[in-house]
Amino acid sequence: MTEMTKESAAALNLLQDLIGRARRAGADAADAVLFEGISLSHARRLGKTEKLERSEGEDLGLRVFIGRQQAVVSSSDRSPKALDELVERAVAMARTVPEDPYCGIADPGEIAREFPSLDMLDPEEPGVEVLIERAQAAEEAALAVDGVTNSEGAEAGWGRSSVALAASNGFAGAYSGSSQGVSASVIAGSGTGMERDYDFASAIHAADLRDPSEIGKSAGERAVKRLGAKKMPTCRCPVVFDPRVARGFISHLLGAISGPSIARGTSFLKDRLGDRIFPEAITIIDDPHRHRGLRSKPFDGEGIANRRRAIIDKGVLTTWLLDLRSARQLGLKTTGHAARGTASPPAPAATNVWIEPGALSPKELIADIDGGFYVTEMMGMGVNGVTGDYSRGAAGFWIDKGEIAFPVSEMTVAGNLKDMFARLVAADDLEFRTGADAPTLRIDDLTVAGA
Repeated sequence: MTEMTKESAAALNLLQDLIGRARRAGADAADAVLFEGISLSHARRLGKTEKLERSEGEDLGLRVFIGRQQAVVSSSDRSPKALDELVERAVAMARTVPEDPYCGIADPGEIAREFPSLDMLDPEEPGVEVLIERAQAAEEAALAVDGVTNSEGAEAGWGRSSVALAASNGFAGAYSGSSQGVSASVIAGSGTGMERDYDFASAIHAADLRDPSEIGKSAGERAVKRLGAKKMPTCRCPVVFDPRVARGFISHLLGAISGPSIARGTSFLKDRLGDRIFPEAITIIDDPHRHRGLRSKPFDGEGIANRRRAIIDKGVLTTWLLDLRSARQLGLKTTGHAARGTASPPAPAATNVWIEPGALSPKELIADIDGGFYVTEMMGMGVNGVTGDYSRGAAGFWIDKGEIAFPVSEMTVAGNLKDMFARLVAADDLEFRTGADAPTLRIDDLTVAGA
């Protein structure tokens, strides 16, 4: 169970008082959410400080219901007068908007009663000097790489946030989390032959953060490797996606199985629930309770219990991502995927998602490719969520006789996600770095357009 701090108790008392005011003003039901955050960030370029900022903020959101009419209002002012005006405005708005037959908070029997402890908060706030040292180490290591000629800068940051949610159905819950990050971006080469690249790391606890010098060295080496890029002829060939870009396929899948897209009929997977859409070797996990996970949370944005699930189980699509509203539209139960801010109603969103690793190393994955494309960067948003058509700019390296041979750029990778999902092969190099993670992925017989 998550222990209740004095700060969390005070936040929940505020929200419950706000809900009580809304009920007395005429609302049939209400929920309220409070976000509080502190952040500290430092940026430097070529040894000189470009930014050193600390910010603190809070935002309060109230949602009220009168029958099947709902309104959402928000404020950063917690004074009694401002809260009175917030309630008055919300109730007045709810009386004037059209009815929504699917809106509403959870029934009391649906709400979460117990919350897991996820170790989401590093209690120690790093000093300014710590962030300066991290960014300095990253940039100096990047500039020390032979062939690196300039820096776009290095950054280090820290943040702490708290979330409290309460509703008139009896739900009350709160949790806090921290974040740490380091990044570096540098340029290699000169004149028209310059190339840039970057690396970064994020973690909940400082102890889990990658060494800043390692991040900088990696950014420099990546940039240097891209020098002398060629443009290859158009062909059909195997395409291998570096983990840094392979995670993009997770977002394409999540968008296609989001409840509102299914309810509107605007997804290329709208009729595929229960079907095998990936090879049997592919399993994709969504786990809101991952220990120290970058997107972990003990309950969803509507106070519903959430849990680990295989959204793709041995290739089979097992679920949509549903909040209460989209579940009601589809005649189903919520899957506990609601996320919300302060100024709009909840909407479905996944948490920590990853593609389970396969059996082959990345080297083994490309060993039989006579000619193919290893992608390390993708550009553009050329993905049609209705049809699954996929076309994106790409850069990376050419694979020749099973080896990474030379850099290539100004290429386009095209196909259809239905076919691409069905041919996907995963390597064994999964690392948890962003909250949506994938190992190296291979898809055969894609169109690669170049010269």
